[in-house]
Amino acid sequence: MSSINTNYAAMSALQNLQQTSKQMLEVQNRISSGFKVANAEDNAAYWSIATTMRSDNKALSTVQDALGLGSATVNVAYTAVKSSIDIVSELKAKLVAAREPGLDRTKIQTEVKELQNQLKSISDSASFSGQNWLSVDSSSAGYNATKSIVASFTRDSAGAVTVGTIAVDTAKTKLYDSSTTAAGILDASRDATGAVAATGASVDSLDISALTDSAADLATLDGYIKGADKAISEMTSAATSLGSEKKRISLQSDFVTALKGAIDAGIGQLVDADMNEESTKLQALQVKQQLGVQSLSIANQSSQNILALFR
Repeated sequence: MSSINTNYAAMSALQNLQQTSKQMLEVQNRISSGFKVANAEDNAAYWSIATTMRSDNKALSTVQDALGLGSATVNVAYTAVKSSIDIVSELKAKLVAAREPGLDRTKIQTEVKELQNQLKSISDSASFSGQNWLSVDSSSAGYNATKSIVASFTRDSAGAVTVGTIAVDTAKTKLYDSSTTAAGILDASRDATGAVAATGASVDSLDISALTDSAADLATLDGYIKGADKAISEMTSAATSLGSEKKRISLQSDFVTALKGAIDAGIGQLVDADMNEESTKLQALQVKQQLGVQSLSIANQSSQNILALFR
């Protein structure tokens, strides 16, 4: 039926053209943004998952920063302990030299004192970002010998999040402790065997200037040598522990970097647009749009054809 009130062909052509224009707009938005799921309306489930994963990835970036700070702090402590080992080794050599009868132990003590001052200076300056793990005061409020370094951020299947940490025990790595009830490796009192004891001289406080060649004084000097040697052994263990922690932090940092990349790739699979596919769609829709315009033009001419019947 031909009607001048309702042009069914034109209405159908117009609907098809409008649908094509809508599809072209979607493709153009994907090409311009690079996303096939840019908003929740595009795909609510994928958008929700991607948003959560992006948030978690930002948290992982913070974890990576925390690992970097932790690694630097451990490295500062390790470097200071390693330097202290060299200083105490030199101090022990001075004590061994003082064992020789007839030497002026007062002059040797002057050198020993400078080495002791250097040890204290190294420990006090081994600070990073306000943290010093070698020169501490365990009696101060809030002190905790176990240092926690943020190492991971995880989300379980139920959506609960967990922040993991790497614990570094500094109780056996500290060199000085200003508390009256505790001591570090260098300020701990040591007995004649070099072991930590309630009484005796520490590596930091030993003084050989008044020692003579008497059997008792030589025994005291031998105790100082053993104490320095024991301190070197303890500091070596401390440096080994710090080195192991630094390696673990480095491995965790590498893992977090790889994990962030994997999450980025997963997000991309969900929401990124395939540009090859979208460009092909755009070209096809452009042709379809041109044909739709032509079809609408033809449909609109049908009403004009009716006039010919009345001529």
